[in-house]
Amino acid sequence: MKKEIRHIHLKTLAVYFLILVCGIGLGATLIFCLYSIPLNSKPKQFFSLEVPSNNFIEQPRLYPINPEVTKKKESTTSHTNIVATNTSSKSVKEEPKVVSETPRPAASSAFLHSMTDEELFWRASMVPRIHKPPFKKIPKVAFMFLVRGRLPLSPLWERFFRGYKGFYSIYVHTQPYFIGEVAPEPMFQGRRIPSEVVTWGEISMVEAERRLLASALLDFSNERFVLLSEACIPLYNFSTIYAYLINSRKTFVECYDQEGPVGRGRYDHNMEPVVTLQQWRKGSQWFEVDRHLALEVICDKKYYPLFRDYCKPACYSDEHYIPTLLNIEYPLVNSDRTLTYVDWSRGGPHPYKFGKWEVTADLLKRMQNGTECMYNGEPTRVCFLFARKFIPSSLFRLLELAPEVMHF
Repeated sequence: MKKEIRHIHLKTLAVYFLILVCGIGLGATLIFCLYSIPLNSKPKQFFSLEVPSNNFIEQPRLYPINPEVTKKKESTTSHTNIVATNTSSKSVKEEPKVVSETPRPAASSAFLHSMTDEELFWRASMVPRIHKPPFKKIPKVAFMFLVRGRLPLSPLWERFFRGYKGFYSIYVHTQPYFIGEVAPEPMFQGRRIPSEVVTWGEISMVEAERRLLASALLDFSNERFVLLSEACIPLYNFSTIYAYLINSRKTFVECYDQEGPVGRGRYDHNMEPVVTLQQWRKGSQWFEVDRHLALEVICDKKYYPLFRDYCKPACYSDEHYIPTLLNIEYPLVNSDRTLTYVDWSRGGPHPYKFGKWEVTADLLKRMQNGTECMYNGEPTRVCFLFARKFIPSSLFRLLELAPEVMHF
């Protein structure tokens, strides 16, 4: 028995020895192969082409390829090679002067893109001529927040958006000097767009609106575009608002003719004959448009320059530009009303601000069902989908009432 056990142990040791030898040999082979690769070799770029996707704009740092810049770079490179060859053959001491482009600074992780306005509007104006997309397209609603800095009611909006990822897009335009975080919620991260200084009531406000529209148009899935402020709240849950907008056959831009100093009194006769006094309109800046009208607004070279040059304070171009444009060019596609409730009953240049103690269930229900209007040619009591102005102190009260009144 002892001899047999000793024989078995010898066989086991022999097997272990063979495994050890094979492992050492395999390791030596791998080390030799790794050291044989030159250190200055470049890895192959397996993903050199951008793959078209349904939501390509939500990848924050994709930049457009400008064909003119590419052509310029290629010509500069070829010219440099030719001159270098001639120089080496003729032994010329002078070196060729090559003008290099100033590299664009890398976009901050907080921004959606780093395009200039010229690049942004050029890319956003591209329209696919084949209407049927090569991918499954879910129409989305673009929520565009025009704010000064932080979004104080973001916890309410987080509850509103929760569970509906893929059915909405978020875009935030802040003042350029704002450095902090717009909102801590994940859906607001990296959704800021490069911005210029905005002065409320001036042409810079219209420029900010057009910049938001252009950024949202880059995502081909966006079909409806809603402009909101930091003081806006939703009056219904997401599914109700989404269905209302996607199924609507018209846009929602407040548009009316008002006599007096705050209406026709703001008109400048230098706009004639492109815009006449009879065509001049006024409305709320908080609008909702479809994709077609959003494209027309950012591509407009006929009316926008007139408002930029002649609609000076106190003209308030943000209250007149889009209403006048739609009244002249597309009067039949607009419902001539806004979707954002405001309270002007207290008088003054600004609507009433609702604080913590004014926010009640009765107030919100009155905003939801207090009036009657037209929707797709039929009377409806759902006239407003959003409301303003709500100050930050009203947040906790709104969060308490949201399940009961807004049903989210």
